[in-house]
Amino acid sequence: MDALQRVVGRAVPLDRGDIDTDQIIPSDALKIIGRSGFGRFLFAQWREDPGFVLNLPQYQGAKILVTGPNFGCGSSREHAPWALQDYGFGAIIAPSFADIFKNNCAKIGLLAVELPPEAVQVLLEAATREPEKPVTVDLESCRVVSSAVNLPFDIDPYVRHRLLNGLDDIGVSLSHADEIAAFERRRPAHLPVVVDGNSSRPPQ
Repeated sequence: MDALQRVVGRAVPLDRGDIDTDQIIPSDALKIIGRSGFGRFLFAQWREDPGFVLNLPQYQGAKILVTGPNFGCGSSREHAPWALQDYGFGAIIAPSFADIFKNNCAKIGLLAVELPPEAVQVLLEAATREPEKPVTVDLESCRVVSSAVNLPFDIDPYVRHRLLNGLDDIGVSLSHADEIAAFERRRPAHLPVVVDGNSSRPPQ
């Protein structure tokens, strides 16, 4: 995945709490093979309403979603963060997230930022009142900066390291390539070895 230092752009105010993964992406959209193309199904039922916030012209191309507490609750489907990222969001700001959803975001490079409820409310109001004003979510300084707020946020140091360096699970493993190769050289000859990612047994 790509390294992430900061996300800058318009913010979409979605002032609802307890948005679950079935609302983020309906189960009938999970038939796609692969990880791309889910963005068109994001909040599919709600987007049938022309007045839904994602349908409003002032929020087209937005990079940041500001929303209510317990975002991403419900089933653990990883398609939910895929849909948000495929739609174009690089960061989500909320008072709290469901744990599995938050972990799934970290694995694909989607930044989930928790701020106090009162700070989120200020951002929601600002995005509604002045949608053209950009918001910056800076992972290097761990701050959210806009015309309305300038606040620090906490993030797990390991997650921050992975995001800053663009390391998904495979990337983390490959960062230990030298140690893995050294381990394989020390293994007894009669045990399987890994060569170019493929496990094989030595000839008998």
